[in-house]
Amino acid sequence: MTETTYTESPADEEAPDADLPKMSFLDHLEELRKRLIISIIAVFVAFLACWNYADKIFGLIQAPLTKFLPPGDQKLAYTRLTEPFFLYMKVAFFAAIFVASPILMWQVWRFISPGLYKRERRYAAPFIIFATLFFIGGGYFGYRVILPGTCAFFVESGRQFKQMIKVDEYFSFASTIVLASGAVFETPILIFFLARLGIVTPHFLLQKSKYAIVLSFIIAAVVTPTPDMVTQSFLAVPMIALYFLGVGVAFMFGKRRDA
Repeated sequence: MTETTYTESPADEEAPDADLPKMSFLDHLEELRKRLIISIIAVFVAFLACWNYADKIFGLIQAPLTKFLPPGDQKLAYTRLTEPFFLYMKVAFFAAIFVASPILMWQVWRFISPGLYKRERRYAAPFIIFATLFFIGGGYFGYRVILPGTCAFFVESGRQFKQMIKVDEYFSFASTIVLASGAVFETPILIFFLARLGIVTPHFLLQKSKYAIVLSFIIAAVVTPTPDMVTQSFLAVPMIALYFLGVGVAFMFGKRRDA
């Protein structure tokens, strides 16, 4: 008798694992609950680590504003006795999101990976690494570029008035910009996976680019904390650039379709 050997064919790589059970709607909810619990634990641990440095972290957050304030008038104000304490809690939670972002991206991958093909599951490490880097890089861009630009604009426009900027209101303004920038910078990662799955093509993305430009300004208007066009443009322009970067990513790594 001759022993028959089997090799994995390309078709096998394009099929889901045969030994994985079919997941019902309740199974997906249970999986989502598990991923959320792990994510909450990761953020809580990071929160405890960041709590001891909350005052220093807020010092960095307020720097893009205070450097534009007049000398001797660079301290922000608060009007409630408990406001500084709760502010530091928000600051620690804000920082914890970035510290725990690798684990959060890992949990996102673990949730979506059961619906992917074998070949597509090989992108686990690149997804976690690049999604984390783009999120942190986007937050840094918001902190270094968008936030100082908007602070300079608003401080200059109110130069004739006595400034009394509340710490809680400023932190809400700054954290929204930074988190929105981090989320927007995930656009190329999203387009990469949509292209690899064959859902979008470079031609389709270029064809719909005019709608993407309009949508970028709409999203910027929704997520930015102020209704002015300056802040919205600071976010919308990088969003448009990232969209066209995603087109290039789709062209290089997108799923090739047979004629």
